[in-house]
Amino acid sequence: MIVLGELFDRGGDEADPVGVYFTLTGLQGQYIWIRGNHDQWLADYIEKYFSLSERKRLKMGSYPYNSFGLIKQRITETDMLNLADLIHHLPLQEEIDIDGKKFLMAHAMTSYPSLKESKNYYMMGNWELEAFFLEGIDGYISLCGHTPTSNILWKKEGGYLGKDWHSIWRNNKENVYLLDCGCGFVSGKLACICLETGECFYSRG
Repeated sequence: MIVLGELFDRGGDEADPVGVYFTLTGLQGQYIWIRGNHDQWLADYIEKYFSLSERKRLKMGSYPYNSFGLIKQRITETDMLNLADLIHHLPLQEEIDIDGKKFLMAHAMTSYPSLKESKNYYMMGNWELEAFFLEGIDGYISLCGHTPTSNILWKKEGGYLGKDWHSIWRNNKENVYLLDCGCGFVSGKLACICLETGECFYSRG
């Protein structure tokens, strides 16, 4: 299983970031977790928070999502710092080959494997993001999250693989798939695609 980033933030009052994290790590080596920008932001905040004295922590701005508070309620400082360290060592891009098809996976935007881009390129994309969605990377099939599929403005340049805008989007060249179907929002879904068969799966609700 390959997770395209952003285990944390969103989800409202029912969010369970610790449960999601424990479930994933319980798979013990049967998954690849790609670093997303929200993962990075949480890790950076954890490290900064615990590097300060108690007095200075009181003056520090609060984390903009409830993930930090929910995690701090359930695991120790040491475990939180271990989580931050784990996130900082997560890959920014993965390349795999299945039956002769070459796949690239990153949170926001992929690049040719031989071309190393900045950290933010993979986690946030850059000014070429829209062109990347439409053209992809020659010779590869790219799978990304980050951009909610319901927010795509140029829908005619590709198509949804499900029944609505909260489903996986694929460009007309069939070499870019976007899988962020808004699972952190009330109307969204968690999406998954089988790379061997192309079958798509969605959470209910």
